[in-house]
Amino acid sequence: MNSKVLFLLIGLLVGGLAGWLTRPEAAEISILGMKVEVQSDRVASSDQGGLTTGQAQHIAICAAIGALLGFGAGFVADRRR
Repeated sequence: MNSKVLFLLIGLLVGGLAGWLTRPEAAEISILGMKVEVQSDRVASSDQGGLTTGQAQHIAICAAIGALLGFGAGFVADRRR
């Protein structure tokens, strides 16, 4: 497998895991078509329900950053060969 692709996948997984572990605690309430989202500074616990939109965006952003870093590391590893 190409080192760029390998490092991209590793970065994506590590970034996604980091995003999952550091996702903010959030509550999203929908009343009469109006959505209200409340967040705190604490990390979310695992006993809550599904992900809110803000949490999913947080995980996606962390995964994208990890993928970019991994892809860059793949370029560096490929240049050293």
